Amino acid sequence: MKEYTDEYLDHLRSIISQNDEASARRELAEFHPADIAELYQNLELDEAEYLFKLLDADTAADVLMELDDDDRLKLLEAMPVDQIARQIDHLDTDDAVDLIQQLDEEHRDQVLSRIDDVEQAGDIIDLLKYDEDTAGGLMGTEMIVVNENWSMPQCIKEMRTQAEEMDEIYYVYVVDNDYRLRGVLPLKKMITHPSVSKIKHVMEEDPVSVKADMPIDEVALDFEKYDLVAMPVVDSIGRLLGRITVDDVMDQVREASERDYQLASGLSSDVDADDSVFAQTKARIPWLLIGIASGILASIILGSFESQLQAVTALALFIPIIGGTGGNVGVQASAIIVQGLANGTLDIKEFASQLGKEVLVGLLNATVISSVILVYNLIMLPEEPAVTLSVATSLFVVVMFATLLGTIIPLTLEKLKINPALATGPFIQISNDIFGLIIYVVISGWFLKLF
Repeated sequence: MKEYTDEYLDHLRSIISQNDEASARRELAEFHPADIAELYQNLELDEAEYLFKLLDADTAADVLMELDDDDRLKLLEAMPVDQIARQIDHLDTDDAVDLIQQLDEEHRDQVLSRIDDVEQAGDIIDLLKYDEDTAGGLMGTEMIVVNENWSMPQCIKEMRTQAEEMDEIYYVYVVDNDYRLRGVLPLKKMITHPSVSKIKHVMEEDPVSVKADMPIDEVALDFEKYDLVAMPVVDSIGRLLGRITVDDVMDQVREASERDYQLASGLSSDVDADDSVFAQTKARIPWLLIGIASGILASIILGSFESQLQAVTALALFIPIIGGTGGNVGVQASAIIVQGLANGTLDIKEFASQLGKEVLVGLLNATVISSVILVYNLIMLPEEPAVTLSVATSLFVVVMFATLLGTIIPLTLEKLKINPALATGPFIQISNDIFGLIIYVVISGWFLKLF
């Protein structure tokens, strides 16, 4: 990551204030588009606008896509509609769709109507129909496509024409007369078989592809499984629609990981460190309020336990252990399930087998933990058999309960199409705290009556 010193930023601001366009262009010419995007984060909006207008069309489009969503939206809101349309002319369709999706509906229609390339505008409109979390919402339409019945010379001629409109060429896709995907043509075959009669005789058949409605997380797993840099997208009858590149998938995976991490940390919406105080407070406060509510509920439960605590004060010493152990066990169990669901090593169809495995793990953990606390209390509190048995038994039950809760909740959320990462955060902690206290109160009451 490039570092911009205060001295350099002051130097650049001086150039901007003097309206020295020649010097500003020389400064920008030394930077990669990603570095320029990072530079904009250190400038005021009007300063970023000034520099943006000095960039050539291709660089400006690249810089626009390198900006994070918030900074890009600020710049877009300050740009005339015609200028946004000109930027889109220099973007691949998948990037253009990402950009247009940030605009409100009114501006979106205005921008689309001003795009010079009618074919590109039509492709963008088609792509906007797909859910953004599916392969169709992530694909672009720029690709090299040849017919299986073409000869190699004819194929090479057509490829040269198509390649003029592309920045990167990953694969050459082979289709039949109905535009159904039939294979991939390795570039090596063009050298080793320059006079082949038909492409279908040298193409690699049955390439890995994805359906347009496949969720992004499943697409990412396929990229990892087959080590691809690009993957074709087809419709329900196998017609080629577009292609997804690995960099687009990695961007989506990173964003999903950030959302999951924040959700597991108790943040109710996506926030960054540079967001406003109000935005960060709004994201944090819901789970904090839920935590307060759970604390009040816990105090009510302990209030019903007051007579037992007064009779045997040693019971109060183990309340933190009961709550903390239950929360830790629940988070561990749910984290393993969520990770398995995310990386594809666990299928929702394996609900029963995974539950059985976690029950065995829970039994072992519960036995070890309760045995440790039992031995400790036999040594430290030999005169309090009710406390010794209450704590050991409660811990055993709490560990089993937390294990089951940490397993069942993420699997259930996945089945309900709700992000299972929710089960690794405050939700599971609070649930185990409350139910752990209830278990402790009930079991302690039984043993106190017994002894």
